[in-house]
Amino acid sequence: LTGTGKIKRKNAYKSHILTKKETKQKRNLTQTSYVATVDEKSVLRQLAIK
Repeated sequence: LTGTGKIKRKNAYKSHILTKKETKQKRNLTQTSYVATVDEKSVLRQLAIK
């Protein structure tokens, strides 16, 4: 969780078969993202936080 209450996550599709992906795509997948506000409730429940 961040200070504002958002949930950070890593991007998918960065673990294998990287030879056919462009350098720009791999670079952008390295960055972290935030969980969508629609999904926050279910993610918190899965993490047993709330």
